[in-house]
Amino acid sequence: MRVPLSWLREYVDLPATETGRDVQAKLISAGLEVETVELLGAGLTGPLVVGKVLTIEELTEFKKPIRFCTVDVGQANGTGEPQEIICGARNFAEGDKVVVALPGAVLPGDFRIAERKTYGRVSRGMICSGDELGMGDDGSNGIIVLPPEHEVGTDATVLLELYDEVLDIAVTPDRGYCLSMRGVARETAIAYGLPLRDPALLDVPAPNAYGYPVQIADPIGCDRFVARTVVGLDPEARSPIWLRRRLQKAGMRPISLAVDVTNYVMIELGQPLHAYDRSRVDGPIGVRRAAEGEKITTLDGTKRVLDSGDLVITDNRGPIGIAGVMGGADTEIADPATDPETGALVGTTEVVIEAAHFDAISIARTARRHKLSSEASKRFERGVDPQAAAAAAQRTVDLLVLLAGGTAEAGVTEVVAPSAPHTITMPANHPDKVAGVDYGRETVVRRLQEIGCDVYGQDELVVTVPSWRPDLYVPNDLAEEVIRLEGYENLPSTLPKPPAGRGLTERQRTHRRVGRALAGAGYVEALNYPFIGEQVFDQLGLDADDARRRVVKLVNPLSDEEPALRTTLLPGLLGALRRNDGRGSHDLALFETGLVFRPGEQPGVAVRLPVDRRPTDEEIAGVNAALPAQPRRAAVVLAGAREQAGWWGKGRPSDWADAIQAARVVAAEAGVELLIDADQHAPWHPGRCASFHVVIDGEKVLAGHGGELHPRVVKALGLPARTCAMELDLDVLERAGEGPLKAPRISAFPVATQDVALVVDQDVPSAAVEHYLAGGAGELLESIRLFDVYTGDQIGEGKKSLAYALRFRAPDRTLTVDEATAARDAAVALAAEHTGAVLRGA
Repeated sequence: MRVPLSWLREYVDLPATETGRDVQAKLISAGLEVETVELLGAGLTGPLVVGKVLTIEELTEFKKPIRFCTVDVGQANGTGEPQEIICGARNFAEGDKVVVALPGAVLPGDFRIAERKTYGRVSRGMICSGDELGMGDDGSNGIIVLPPEHEVGTDATVLLELYDEVLDIAVTPDRGYCLSMRGVARETAIAYGLPLRDPALLDVPAPNAYGYPVQIADPIGCDRFVARTVVGLDPEARSPIWLRRRLQKAGMRPISLAVDVTNYVMIELGQPLHAYDRSRVDGPIGVRRAAEGEKITTLDGTKRVLDSGDLVITDNRGPIGIAGVMGGADTEIADPATDPETGALVGTTEVVIEAAHFDAISIARTARRHKLSSEASKRFERGVDPQAAAAAAQRTVDLLVLLAGGTAEAGVTEVVAPSAPHTITMPANHPDKVAGVDYGRETVVRRLQEIGCDVYGQDELVVTVPSWRPDLYVPNDLAEEVIRLEGYENLPSTLPKPPAGRGLTERQRTHRRVGRALAGAGYVEALNYPFIGEQVFDQLGLDADDARRRVVKLVNPLSDEEPALRTTLLPGLLGALRRNDGRGSHDLALFETGLVFRPGEQPGVAVRLPVDRRPTDEEIAGVNAALPAQPRRAAVVLAGAREQAGWWGKGRPSDWADAIQAARVVAAEAGVELLIDADQHAPWHPGRCASFHVVIDGEKVLAGHGGELHPRVVKALGLPARTCAMELDLDVLERAGEGPLKAPRISAFPVATQDVALVVDQDVPSAAVEHYLAGGAGELLESIRLFDVYTGDQIGEGKKSLAYALRFRAPDRTLTVDEATAARDAAVALAAEHTGAVLRGA
């Protein structure tokens, strides 16, 4: 909502020294989101005057049409002589009044006006358009042509109200009354403690039987409809400058007098209106629900197919408007035109004014269904004052009579569905309890009365809510009004004191350690939306019966392309990797920890919980039972270089081993040892995929997979070649852990190193050999590291040699050679028993 300060001052007597910034601060303190204050006319200096075009000479010797004009500017140029000006615009004629910038003027954008020779003539000034003066589009698409009554030489900056301040307010859905000058003026008056001149306080004639006939078939969708008729309008009448300027400052484009007046009153009072050309309306005006498949062409020229839930305005022919959203083209106000046969000027001379109140939910649904958000629908769906309809219609009639020479017919139609004002019962100290501040009854009553409430009672207040505040529904709403008007900044800030011994759970600590460990290993955290489209499962190459294809679908998703909750972290991470790679970042290592959603084979259906009482434990348990399993996962994706090349070396690309090492890093933070085996599991490459298992209660449990992605997956998702990934179930790791990690004891005794080279079949994983070596070495083993892999003729076809460095250390003594050798031999024996390993050279 754009609020010109000059317009706001008509309703509130603000101090003359108050600037837009001052008003902004006051309104922000009262809870309105005033985003900016725009200074109109910034950088504009005169002389800028009204001129009259005396002569126009067409210069035809140039590539584009140029006109050499003489313009009478009175004594503004100091001589009284006509001003010679070159101009290329074509929308003005001799005798027209225009706006002239004389030499010495500076227009917005630091455009300085001076005498200069151009097109073989000397131009002494400029005839201005609205855009050149920073006024915006006035609908003329050219030079500003002023009404003839304005005197030559008049200061145009005052005439056009070029200097002003405009507050741009982001109106939240619960403050719909602030989508009007009336609403913002009310808030301003309260903020400054000044009286309000309510523009809706008008003398409105009582309804009678002579008004335009209206028939309401859906009183729930339309509970109030006011119709007034004005005849004898002058088709040539134009909106005056003050009206057009106010619309422009408020962000609307002037169109025609009748339309401009309805828009002006809508901005002023917050009540959307519509003007029908009475000669184009056939019979009574009706309000009903549309028949399925009915069609209407709206004012924007679009032919729309209506839904049975749409509320429409009709005449005998059918729909003539979508109620509360947009009128129809069939009854549009006609632009003035010359009759080719008679030469007379014809146009709309009789209008029917509609001021109605429609159901907010119905209008919101219709606007979204047709993707048609209008100024009217924005106001109706946020709540419009139903009792302002008659005043808005009267204000429109008064302006049309004043500006277009019309006559208001005596008939007044007002169809009203019976309703009672909304009342709320609230303890007088309820705002005190909510805010933790002792406001007192007098303050509470005063603040509620300031926003328009009627308040009765002592300890128990009975509050009648004003018609323009449909957002006030329960006692907490009233408490919020008191608190915001007393100032959020005045609320005391008290930090809670947590009891000793509380903090993060062990599960939370584990998750944080995992994130820190992966970040320390060079991965960057990427937080993705938990939504996916089911087509990604085909891109990942999942089997038709894969459990990851069972998803939870959202009833109202953010995007129709991603209606399901994720069952794996990989789609989001791979999408982030693809976007970054497409933007030139080719060396990537990303990670994410988060929940996935895995429904069972028979998804449960949750019962609808009551809202008038606390749900029972059984009802809550029923909802929880219907929820899908939500395990927490950790995943990484890699592409490009893992180690950069430089003076220190050649660097190397990331590969499947880095994904497996990332799994080891995560497991180490959970205090768990992973069992790593070769596997085949989509979306990984069958020959470069590893499964990760842990031991829980003596049983081997799958915890995740990692490795290089399948080339078909890489191609389908548009990923860099040889992209690798890993995903682990953190909940499984937590169950396999032994509680909080214990700090290792540091031995002061020397280490004993033993190297061993084992020959195994090529299909035996090195991780399996390492696992059995560690198991056989016993408690003296401090670490084990694979430092060499060899294949060749010396060890035979189908074989490979794995060389490990084993470090032994005792906590209480220096190990002897015999002890270290015995531990090594025990490790080799266990590895030989389970993997068929043979000591190289034996």
